[in-house]
Amino acid sequence: MLIGEVARRSGVSARMLRHYESLGLVHPSGRTGSGYREYAAQDIQRIFQIESLRSLGLSLREIGRALDDPGFAPSALVDDLIERTRERIAAETELLTRLRRIDATNPAGWEEVLHVVALLQALGSKSADTRQRAALASGEEPALPVEALVEAALGEGDANVAGALRWALARSGPGAAALLAKGLGSPVASVRERAVRALVEIPGEEAAAQLREALAHDDPVVRGCAAVALGARGEADAVPVLVEMVVDGRNDTDAADALSALAGEPAAADRIASRLVGRLADPATTAPARARLTQALADIPGKRALAALRTLSEDEDRAVAVTAAYLVRVRDTA
Repeated sequence: MLIGEVARRSGVSARMLRHYESLGLVHPSGRTGSGYREYAAQDIQRIFQIESLRSLGLSLREIGRALDDPGFAPSALVDDLIERTRERIAAETELLTRLRRIDATNPAGWEEVLHVVALLQALGSKSADTRQRAALASGEEPALPVEALVEAALGEGDANVAGALRWALARSGPGAAALLAKGLGSPVASVRERAVRALVEIPGEEAAAQLREALAHDDPVVRGCAAVALGARGEADAVPVLVEMVVDGRNDTDAADALSALAGEPAAADRIASRLVGRLADPATTAPARARLTQALADIPGKRALAALRTLSEDEDRAVAVTAAYLVRVRDTA
């Protein structure tokens, strides 16, 4: 079979077949009387073998070794190909993400494209100062996509940069809360904490709704941050979690402050006081927890809290009794 026919049947151009021959990959078994290359069946089989190995990503040099070295073991090369393919996919995925983010800014010209590229590169810099400047400049037109800011915020370990990113997200417009909420499902505790701390700084109902859902989160840090933030926003749904924070001694001062802020209305104050008293009466509540609950009652106004403190001033636990008696005197004096 002449080279033209081989090229037509195999799909490999005559030029490439000559290139294979020059590299020693395949040699025509014969020549015609006119000197034309003539390929036998085994030559064509060799060509198809070369093309099959090329489809796996092997270089022509690797293909020659694979076909000609009897002692060549494919496993090591296949493992290497797998790793190289993974690296290539990761690089292409990163490029695609960058292009999508640039496209999302709807740039009007190349200067704006370069501006966005520079900010994206700065967000990934090893320098904390560079990342912080990028975060503070992210609101400039064209603004960075929210997705890029969220990704940076969830992965940022430097406190100053993290604060700048939260500031940028709070001003980034709609969409940030939903993206940050996905971070609450991360298996990494630090990522979950960064997500909820960014959420609490975002104004509006969208973020508030995500924080309400976070009140039932398995992670106590997530629950606690959400509860304190919602308490500051006047949301009574946070009360049960805030009381448990006082019991557990986890950010109990912040929790007590949030409970005090929620106790502005007499009815709300009485409900909060009743919940605190209920935990005080629970036999499972430890002595340190009872002391914290008593202290939390100090900032709850109303008759219910005062009555509870009077009762606690005669408590069997001397630390609780002394604290309660002092708080009663303070109230009576006021």
